[in-house]
Amino acid sequence: MYRHKTLLTAAAFALIVCVAHAREQVGKGLLDANTATEAQLTGLPNVTPALAKALIGKRPFMSIVELNTFLLGQGLTQAQATELYGKAFVHVNLNTGTRDEILLIPGAGTRMAREFPEYRPWKNWAHFDKEISKYVGQPETDRLKQYVFIPVKLNTGTDEDIMSIPGAGSRMVREFKEYRPWKSKEQFEKEIGKYVDAKEVARLWRYVVID
Repeated sequence: MYRHKTLLTAAAFALIVCVAHAREQVGKGLLDANTATEAQLTGLPNVTPALAKALIGKRPFMSIVELNTFLLGQGLTQAQATELYGKAFVHVNLNTGTRDEILLIPGAGTRMAREFPEYRPWKNWAHFDKEISKYVGQPETDRLKQYVFIPVKLNTGTDEDIMSIPGAGSRMVREFKEYRPWKSKEQFEKEIGKYVDAKEVARLWRYVVID
């Protein structure tokens, strides 16, 4: 009886963890190129100390295409940039990301450039798992998930959803919730602009949607 009860408790805990993870809207597993520290960047493939400094000076990058253009301009080959993307990236919005953005996801290829837009609008990770795993299996679906995000709903997103945004932290959890209901981008720029500069406001705006 005790063993049975313990197993049920463990199963319930696993379910809670699973559900909590499923609500996170930004893929996990890679460094975010816009928020990684200089030390973190310098430790990545093909990133010299000089390149790390230059990259930080150009941030934020509003898309992986912007970052890719910058890296090629700094002398990296496309193969070297792609190797770097195995460790750090600028997440692609699953609902609005362009073909060029999707093609920069290592291993995504033309197939995912077709499948990602086909199932829009993406609403949650369960939807993504169901549709993409049909083509590549769950392990590869989980790998691709690291590179993308489903926009966080400003008016109803949970603390966990907001915390999944790179660099948001507990402060943005508090501020995002304080100004609900959000009605426009202009309101977001005005209120969040009280706490961070315009570039950071624009970076955060990439990850959210007004529901």
